[in-house]
Amino acid sequence: MSVDCIIFGFDNSQLKVLIGRRKMDPGRGEWSLYGGFVATSESIDECASRTLFELTGLRNLYMRQVGAFGQVDRDPGERVVSVAYYALINVTDYDEKLLLERGLEWVDINALPKLYSDHNRMVGKALKLMRQKLRTEPVGFRLLPALFTLTQLQRLYEAVNGEELDKRNFRKRIKEMDFIEKTELIDKTGSKRGAYLYRFNRRTYNEDPNFKL
Repeated sequence: MSVDCIIFGFDNSQLKVLIGRRKMDPGRGEWSLYGGFVATSESIDECASRTLFELTGLRNLYMRQVGAFGQVDRDPGERVVSVAYYALINVTDYDEKLLLERGLEWVDINALPKLYSDHNRMVGKALKLMRQKLRTEPVGFRLLPALFTLTQLQRLYEAVNGEELDKRNFRKRIKEMDFIEKTELIDKTGSKRGAYLYRFNRRTYNEDPNFKL
């Protein structure tokens, strides 16, 4: 029994996945997700949390189970059943030194190469589940920094859903959500005029979680 982890990040208006080259047989050198075998002393959730920490150096990440993958011939080495999980992280929280240590890369979801075994199918199912979750829960804020512009927020939704959104309608809908707060801070990295920064208020959301986008 093993787990495989799909780590989603958002950077430069792109939804990205963390992958690396396999360092073991079978499939040595092939692009792959990062995973590990479940120890006799841990549950599959505990194994996934441990694996995610080893991969990111971060704890208490947003993590959801994707499902079990158990085709008889899915691993050419031996009979392995894998339970896949996806996690969402803010790329700016990630220690880039781990990329070098683990030999990992952030790859645009739309440019994902052929991955080892059934890992492409895992990513596809994880993306589908995340899209469904994004419509009913504000999980996308886990991919953004604490302060963000409305343009960043819109581009995140566009990247995850793979389609452009009407700017006027999107902003109208966002302004109806009390848990997205406008601050007095201005981001001037994109223009001299700048854009107001917003933040997610979890307390307000928990008081009225009737969210749908």
